[in-house]
Parts: sequence; structure tokens; C-alpha cells
Amino acid sequence: MDNGQLGIGNSCLPKGGEVKKLGEVCTVIAGQSPEGKYYNTEQIGLPFYQGKKEFTAKYLGNPTKWTSKITKEAIESDILMSVRAPVGPVNFSTQKICIGRGLAAIRVNRTINKEYLYNFFVKHENEITGNAGAVFNSINKSQIEAIEVPIPPLPEQKRIVAILDKAFTVIDKAKANTEKNLANAKELFESYLNGIFENPGKDWEEKRIHEVCELKSGATISPSLERNEGDVLYTKVGDMNLPENLVEMNTSSRFVNSNEIKIKQIIPEGAIIFPKRGGAIATNKKRKIVKPTIVDLNTMAIIPSKKIDKDYFFHWFQLFDLNDISNGANVPQINNYSFDEVYIPYPVSLKEQQAIVQKLDALSEETRKLETIYSKKIGNLEELKKSVLQKAFKGEL
Repeated sequence: MDNGQLGIGNSCLPKGGEVKKLGEVCTVIAGQSPEGKYYNTEQIGLPFYQGKKEFTAKYLGNPTKWTSKITKEAIESDILMSVRAPVGPVNFSTQKICIGRGLAAIRVNRTINKEYLYNFFVKHENEITGNAGAVFNSINKSQIEAIEVPIPPLPEQKRIVAILDKAFTVIDKAKANTEKNLANAKELFESYLNGIFENPGKDWEEKRIHEVCELKSGATISPSLERNEGDVLYTKVGDMNLPENLVEMNTSSRFVNSNEIKIKQIIPEGAIIFPKRGGAIATNKKRKIVKPTIVDLNTMAIIPSKKIDKDYFFHWFQLFDLNDISNGANVPQINNYSFDEVYIPYPVSLKEQQAIVQKLDALSEETRKLETIYSKKIGNLEELKKSVLQKAFKGEL
């Protein structure tokens, strides 16, 4: 089977259907990007969409860019397919637009219902594969036209669409309620956290970060010292996203050996690391150090003194927005002086700090349990949606 072609056996056809290639029942328009000098944000010309960045659940989102030179157009109700990594996601166009190389427009003829075809693409999104390129995975116009689609008579297509719409309305409502419950669980914990630090007791102090913490920037390590295994983690910002590292840094993509580096480069246990340069600052990622670790130049560590319980500091730091102290004309950056006017409130008594930590840890654990339950339910609802789509295109509805 050619890349980009979906094989649909006759046993999988909806009632009274026949298999046709997409090019037989649709017009496919491959996107083409105008020169960058024609782009603007003053709404001159047509809205310009380059890829799936503005895709929503079903309908194309608001434009952020326009072009005064029009290359390839899509019109309202065209199905837009992302044709460069990721390949396959679809949305409906809501107006006349100009499409760039990352999109193709698919315009149905009278033999196929656009909602039916849209659901077909949603069902088969992960099966639409393109050319494995050096930079992008992509699918071209001829490959899209070669995709095989089961096409029953129009009344049957409309019947399938009506059933899917009804089922998806129920599923989407349940998903929205679950997502709201998930958000509420997170907000409850954050509200409690805020309440503690915004209402200090009489035996509390408020100090500048520099007075009670040490700031430590990352280091450059010679590539010759990097190892696949070692007794010290050599961490970069991307390592914070590893599944094992969502709270604590337990592993890394790189390692070094302690006997090959300067001991002062190692960040002590109890420190918190965070991105200090570039767009990663906006993610507000903060992670605990629990093993011998060094970090690269895009990462900074903050080390609480003996006056501040490390877990107390971690809870407080979760509320702190790194974006508030980042600077830099072109590239966001955080330096030691960025914390000059940052204050932390804390009880003078370490025992009181630790008592607060115990309460926060208990509530955090309950919140995580709720998040797990709600996240699982959302996953189950997505699977139910896939199951309904599967039945639709097997002729089982």
C-alpha cells in the first residue's frame, strides 16, 4: 500500500457502500506559502494559515496572520488537513483563507457529506502516514487523493452523521464536566496554598530570596565527559519533562562521573531547579533535586538555607510565576539579580514550617488522587468516542 493510502476492506463498509479514492469525490488543494514580505497583522488581504497551530476541536480558530498576496485558497466548509508533522489532523475552514504548505484543503462534491468525510478522517487520523523526510513527515496531494474512502448512499451517510452527532454531544458534555472537576481540584489546592502564604502568622518573617537562599547557575561540561551512565545527573530543561521527573529529578538523558568534574558544580539535595533562558521560562517548571545533579547553562538552581525547610520552600515556589522576573529584549532570561525584590514569607520556627508541609502534602496527595481519577475518566471518554467511530465505519450503527 502506498504511503498516505488507507485500505478499507469491503467487510468494513457501511450499508450499501462502495470504496472510492478521495480524488474521485473531492477536490484537493495543496497549500502554497506566499513570500514572507506579504505577511501582515493589519488584516490586509486574506487570513493566512500555515499549519495546524490554530486548529481547535473541530473548527479553525481565529487568524493571527494575513497575506496580501494570495497563493492557494480554501473556502468555508472545506476540510483542512495538516500535511506536515503532524500529518492527519483535520478542521473545518470557517471562511475564505489562504493556506500555506502545511495544509491541504479538501472540498467535497455532491456524492459525499462533508461531516461524514470529516468523521472518517478523525477515525483514521493515526493511519494517515506520509513521506519520512529529514525535517518533516509529510503527505502530498496525490497521496491524499489516493486515500480510499467507503461511500454509502447519501441518506446512509446522513444517518451515520446524525447518530455520531448525538453520541458525541453526550460524550463531549461528560468530558467537559470531568475537565471542569479536574480544574476545580487543582484550583482548590492552589487556593489553599495561596491562603497559607497570604495570611502569615505573628511569628513569621519576610525576607529577600538572597537573604535566605543561594542562587546557582548551570555549567558547561565538555561533551567528552558526557556519559550514558554515571553517578551524577547532567540535566537540561527538556529532562524535566521525562515521566520520572515531574516532581523530582530522578533521571536524565545525560550523566557525568563525579571524579571527572568539579565538586562545586554539583547542586545539593533539596535545591529546586527551573529554566532560566528562552521560552521554557513561560512553562514555570520547577523540580526538586534528590540526587547528585549538575545543570546546563539554560537552567538555574535555588538552594534554601537552614532557615527554610526545603519542602516548605518548594510549595511556596510553586506559586511563584517565573515570568514576573524574566527580562531580555529578544530572549527571556532570568539572572541572579532578577530575584533582588522577591520576598518569601515563612514562620521562624522550622517545626511550624514542617507542620504546614505535612498539611500541604496530605492535601496534595488527595488532589493527585482526584486528578488521576478524572484523567482516567477523560481517557475512557476519548476511547468511547473512538469506539463509536469504529462502529460507524464498520457498518455496525
